[in-house]
Amino acid sequence: MGLHMFTISLFVAFCAAGAALGFILHQPLFAAAGAALGFFSLLSLRIAREWQRAIILRLGRFDRMSGPGFLFVIPFVDTIPYWIDLRTITTPFTAEQTLTKDSVPVDVDAVLFWRVLDPKKAALEVQNYQEAIAWSAQTALRDIIGETDLAEMLTGRQKIDTRLQSMIGERTGPWGITALSVEIRDVKIPASLQNVMSMQAQAERERQARVILGDSEVQVANKFHEAALSYAHNPVALHLRGLNILLEGMKNNATVVIVPSSSVETMGGVGAMAGITSLAKEFAAPAVALQGTKTN
Repeated sequence: MGLHMFTISLFVAFCAAGAALGFILHQPLFAAAGAALGFFSLLSLRIAREWQRAIILRLGRFDRMSGPGFLFVIPFVDTIPYWIDLRTITTPFTAEQTLTKDSVPVDVDAVLFWRVLDPKKAALEVQNYQEAIAWSAQTALRDIIGETDLAEMLTGRQKIDTRLQSMIGERTGPWGITALSVEIRDVKIPASLQNVMSMQAQAERERQARVILGDSEVQVANKFHEAALSYAHNPVALHLRGLNILLEGMKNNATVVIVPSSSVETMGGVGAMAGITSLAKEFAAPAVALQGTKTN
């Protein structure tokens, strides 16, 4: 690319050799010839790196594309206006204060990864291909923002990246450039809108929490209804359940539990005479049956 240390060293070597010969032979012409040869090599030899291609024009017209390695050009006849880089290039671009489809101003930062596939087209079809692709990417981003809602832009970045890559590729294809990928790095929205969206999200979470709580209450009520149907036909089970509740209360809270008599009566007779009589009747029948079996 342009002058290289090798060509400069070659120029110095020719000049030194010519000067040495001229001094030894006492002929200044050798020194002049060495300097001229060194100057010619300095102007005619170029070195392109592995990832570079040189566009060579001869008298203003395209002659060839060369590289990598040594290039030979005719001084004052051939020119190299462009050194095309074939590596993947990263170009950041932004769209500021751009309205979305639902009229929300946003600032979007993105990055484009692209590569030159046809150096000849990149040099001859567009004046400055690097600047052109940057402007093309920014314009495509503004078009995409105008066609997209804010919610879709915040949640569907991958889809937007694919659309951007397709749009940029269509615009840069005639220049011999391909868009490898596009990535949206950040979407900035106004602070006031951020507060509103935060309140909306909080309200939505509260609504979901209340719906879940209501569903839980319905499930609990259904279970209580099933339990009530079971206890309705089995008073002994209801009495034992009441005793179990008292026992659990004594375990968890204190060794002494004071239970109002009205509460005891509402338990279906637990602790009252009616409850004791019911329990006695339930357990008396199996005992009588067992005694009659022994007698026989």
